[in-house]
Amino acid sequence: MQQTTNHIMMIRPVMFRFNEQTAVNNYYQHDSGTETAESVQEHAQNEFDVFVKRLRGKGVNVIVIDDTLEPSTPDSIFPNNWVSFHQDGTVGLYPMFAENRRLERREDIFDQLKSQDGFEIKQFVDFTEFEKEEKFLEGTGSMILDRPNKIVYAAISERMNETVLLDFCSKFGYRPVVFTAYQSVEDKRLPIYHTNVMMCIAETFAVVCLDSIDNEEEKESLISSIDETGKELITITEDQCQQFAGNMLQVIGAEEERFLVMSSAAYHSLSPEQITRINKHCEIVHSNLSTIETLGGGSARCMMAEVFLPKN
Repeated sequence: MQQTTNHIMMIRPVMFRFNEQTAVNNYYQHDSGTETAESVQEHAQNEFDVFVKRLRGKGVNVIVIDDTLEPSTPDSIFPNNWVSFHQDGTVGLYPMFAENRRLERREDIFDQLKSQDGFEIKQFVDFTEFEKEEKFLEGTGSMILDRPNKIVYAAISERMNETVLLDFCSKFGYRPVVFTAYQSVEDKRLPIYHTNVMMCIAETFAVVCLDSIDNEEEKESLISSIDETGKELITITEDQCQQFAGNMLQVIGAEEERFLVMSSAAYHSLSPEQITRINKHCEIVHSNLSTIETLGGGSARCMMAEVFLPKN
């Protein structure tokens, strides 16, 4: 089973803005309130377009789907939270914390992937019924999948419910490694909203903010799991996490070359030693996502939904 793919789905925003519904537990979001809606949208679209161009320039197959004006979905730019695409032709659909994020689920996207892009969808595994119970599991934001080893790393938060996670593990055949990851917010230790903000699993290495895991047993369990899979562990600090250095994704470009994708803020927060260690495994690709990061509270990895579906 592959850990990385050459096919990435991205949603081009038409009404990107600060989402009040997600800001209640996403402490990476900040609303300056000084920019007009038009200016925010223009900056977000420009950052998106440059990012896509950079990925395509490396040979990554980026499937761009335009968002719709109605209904209003300010976070549609982060599709990896509501859907996942798997090698056996399965599509996972996930329960979302914010009500306006549930509106991002679109059947026409699946039609396009099948008819225009030639992918095969064999079945859907739908966890969205858990929304009625106020239990959430926000896709590969909440879950970091080590696909070949069938391990899922998941940090408990309002967006990652253990009951739903265990249901996912049962249906997809994964073993859970569960912990709580914290960030300091006004002298309080509060759960990080998504696991993919503090860790990334690539083919031969893992980038993790161990400082965010306060429980020593949970920390040791995570370290030993990564060690057992033979991956090099590269640690980042909480300050680097704040710059989205944990929000990375490894992709396949031209000639099967591997790239680690992140934002420019994440890249510039890394030390020369960390960059050298990553470069031993693959080249880094980064792009400026400052508007998207500030208002959306998500970064490069959140913008990319990996498509592992088989081709017809």
